[in-house]
Amino acid sequence: MRRKMSGAVLPLLIALAAVPAPLLAAGKAPAVVVDGERLALPVEPALVEGTTFVPLRGVFEKQGAQVGWDPASRTVRATNGETRFTYVVGETTAERNGERLDVPIPGFIENGATMVPLRLVSEALGGTVHWDESTRLITITSAALAEAVVEWGVNFRERPGMDAGIYRMLPKGETVRVLQEVGDDWLKVRAADGTVGYVSAAPKYTDYGYAKGADALVAFGETYLGTPYEFGASPNQTGTFDCSSFVKHIFDEVLGVELPRVSYDQAEVGEKVALENLRKGDLMFFSARGLPIGHVAVYAGDGMMLHTYSKTYGVELRKFEGSWTERFVTARRVF
Repeated sequence: MRRKMSGAVLPLLIALAAVPAPLLAAGKAPAVVVDGERLALPVEPALVEGTTFVPLRGVFEKQGAQVGWDPASRTVRATNGETRFTYVVGETTAERNGERLDVPIPGFIENGATMVPLRLVSEALGGTVHWDESTRLITITSAALAEAVVEWGVNFRERPGMDAGIYRMLPKGETVRVLQEVGDDWLKVRAADGTVGYVSAAPKYTDYGYAKGADALVAFGETYLGTPYEFGASPNQTGTFDCSSFVKHIFDEVLGVELPRVSYDQAEVGEKVALENLRKGDLMFFSARGLPIGHVAVYAGDGMMLHTYSKTYGVELRKFEGSWTERFVTARRVF
């Protein structure tokens, strides 16, 4: 089951708050590695009054943050999941989700790049930072957006893309940490052994995509509220629906899940779910027209069903109660 990660900042490595000057003053500038990938930064890390500064945009974006810059106010804003970070260059404080973060040595602009203390990288996005003196390497490990459980064996790839190399197959039941959403199709994850790679974001593979997929499914279905009901409606049009053509259409369009045309065949897809374990997006099946299974609806959450069955109402949201509870037969989970 998906478990949301805490928003609390992970314990900082105090030794990294100010990397000792002798370590960085001599020799080449340190390299920066984020989640196992070495960064090519536009400006090298710098040492100011014993504190290591790094380019904010390059480091933040590598951790999945969206970074914006307002030149008029010299303000940088970063968003990563539910985290909102704001810093005005030159100021001694920054803000993360309304919480003040002290910046004893202010950030500055170097060759067009906003430089901020390495410590602030940890505080801003909740990751951890490690300094290796022997290799002069700064290693940053991103905070996870969430934990996810693999629900269907999925290829664990070196980079996003179907042509990317494969580390291995992640088996059903393995827990991974989601570090970043890469477009709409891929997740950057850290496996149990610490390896960082990419898996498909399709909802069938992990439970991370379930909530987003279910919300999108119901929201898309609701765009058809009031669409007329027609028994035996053609699946090749959207001007009218019957119960199963409606369900087939929205699952195909939103999730890429191809369901059979009729409800009694749809009831054979996926896995059976007990009524008390229903979650948004599950299919609910009912007896109708003298058939053991003759109607299908989508569970929309909060005790509501999204379906169509009547020329009076067309596609509608309806409370699961009364005669519907008496006619209920089974529920299936298909993503």
